[in-house]
Amino acid sequence: MTPARKATLSRAALTIVGWSIAAWMFFPILWMFMTGFKSEIAAVATPPKFIFMPTLESYHEVFARANYWHFAINSFVISIGGTAIALLFSVPCAYAMAFMPTKRTRGTLLWMLSTKMLPPVGVLVPIYILARNSGLLDTRTGLIIVYVLMNLPITVWMLFTFFKEVPKEILEAGRMDGATRLGELYHVLLPLSLPGVASTALLSLILSWNESFWSLNLTSSNAAPLTAFIASFSSPQGLFFGKLSAASTLAVAPILLFGWFSQKQLVRGLTFGAVK
Repeated sequence: MTPARKATLSRAALTIVGWSIAAWMFFPILWMFMTGFKSEIAAVATPPKFIFMPTLESYHEVFARANYWHFAINSFVISIGGTAIALLFSVPCAYAMAFMPTKRTRGTLLWMLSTKMLPPVGVLVPIYILARNSGLLDTRTGLIIVYVLMNLPITVWMLFTFFKEVPKEILEAGRMDGATRLGELYHVLLPLSLPGVASTALLSLILSWNESFWSLNLTSSNAAPLTAFIASFSSPQGLFFGKLSAASTLAVAPILLFGWFSQKQLVRGLTFGAVK
């Protein structure tokens, strides 16, 4: 077999493996989408039905039972607000750690990352009491604060990694031209690291949108996001898979579409600095 033939077969095999993994990962989303258009009887049928008569019954009941736009607006406000504030703190923090490190910088970064290993339920009671005593229970502000604290370790780590890829000589050149520390950060470093900052913002937004533990425990109705909207369709009478799938589709559709259209920027940011 010639080398060219081997290379062609190798590429074909890798393509098949890649598409197989992608199909395996996408199938639950496809099944959820299909189940949303089934009747409740068809949704629980055994064996599962791949060919069925589609119906909008579940979607009609979902919109009749809950105000979808109330939950959606809460998700947008809380996710975007949490991401913006997290970046506001993370950018100067990562800048200082990347270009003005001390002997404790590495230990501080490891300590910040270690907080992500703590189970959220371990700090639920003190955070709940603090939110209740501060009047932040079931408020967008309270949930934004929690999301900021939740995402800060990841955003700081990612930005620190991206900033370290920028040559110090470029910043020194800006300083020689009279740039202040603030000007150096916002007029030199951020434009050079824009792909990394964008990917950090996208990841933080996705993590905030998909978070369910804190939203279910710190909200009830006023500030409840779409994760609480999904949970409201489970009841003591059982799980109604048609309605639950319709509600889940409505909840994940915005972030799926956003991720689809911004995937190029996300991949570009995550590979920033990988090739010099």
